[in-house]
Amino acid sequence: MTAPLNIYAGPGALATLKKYGFYPLLFNYFLGASGGPKWFVLAGLDRVLFPEWFNNRGGQVQVIGSSAGAFRAACAVQNDPLQAFNALAKHYSETVYSAKPTANEITGKARDLISAVLGENGTLDVINNQRFKAQIFVSRCYNAMASRGRITQMLGLAMSAAVNAVSRKALGAFYSRHIFSAPGSDFEISDPYNLKTEITDLCLVNVKEVLLASGSIPLVLEGVEDILEAPKGMYRDGGIVDYHFDLSFGSQDGLVLYPHFYDTPVPGWFDKGIRRRLPHASSYNNVVMLVPSKAFVASLPYGKIPDRSDFKNLDTTTRIKYWRQVLEETDRLGEYFMKITADGSIMDKIQPLPFTLLPS
Repeated sequence: MTAPLNIYAGPGALATLKKYGFYPLLFNYFLGASGGPKWFVLAGLDRVLFPEWFNNRGGQVQVIGSSAGAFRAACAVQNDPLQAFNALAKHYSETVYSAKPTANEITGKARDLISAVLGENGTLDVINNQRFKAQIFVSRCYNAMASRGRITQMLGLAMSAAVNAVSRKALGAFYSRHIFSAPGSDFEISDPYNLKTEITDLCLVNVKEVLLASGSIPLVLEGVEDILEAPKGMYRDGGIVDYHFDLSFGSQDGLVLYPHFYDTPVPGWFDKGIRRRLPHASSYNNVVMLVPSKAFVASLPYGKIPDRSDFKNLDTTTRIKYWRQVLEETDRLGEYFMKITADGSIMDKIQPLPFTLLPS
């Protein structure tokens, strides 16, 4: 029977795992990509990784995310991560919009989702968790992308795509990376493109706005302006700059655990159609990716991973039923991961990364 989950490792990670085995203590970083409802296919993994697999691990783990990955990070660092992940899955999958929703309506629904995920104590957990440290990636916008006007934003997106096609570093004319970091974190990044990066502490008064900003897709949601304790400006979706990430992390040594819905990461949102825009070897040397197999995806309803187009292509009842079924089916991924790590057979299943990397 075909395995439901593929495990890939960069060369540095593979050497470490061969030496020590596959243990939680080796992983100092957890990575969550942008992707909206694509996250549903990873829900079964998230529901075991933090409540169970990482549970007895000592030391600090940096839980890194942009957009949907940021929402997952906010769940993972709560005192009851299973309850938080289930709340995220339920409220996100059951969200219903009007026939032609405005950015204001979608933003309001996103605020409701954040409130449901954080509940009464989630914000305090994000700030106070000493073991799991949330690192929320947001894009701070400049020039046309700082505008609230739709036409100006459309122009800004077109110009962003044009300059990015020439050079990813040229995105700096429109965006900088802003990391909102849990207090007491020991966290650094190394970016092969040296895009401007700013870091601000998460605090009680900005957690909800930061999460909203990290998922604020231009034109779809309203941007978040002047987040408290951060530099003034317009903040939008973290995936614009860091869609699937092309970064290495420090200052502590350690491996990166990266559950991902695809087996090929795309650095930034504007890189999706640029085949030559590959991640760097330095960024994935110490990464272990957990990726649903093609056979598992083919077994899902419609033979695909959920995505935002389902809102348009499926009626509400059909969509919610489909998404609920995917959320249930992904428990097989979590069960499989826990089994092969418990019996040690995971070491026989690790493969080299299946994509080309740029030289560092």
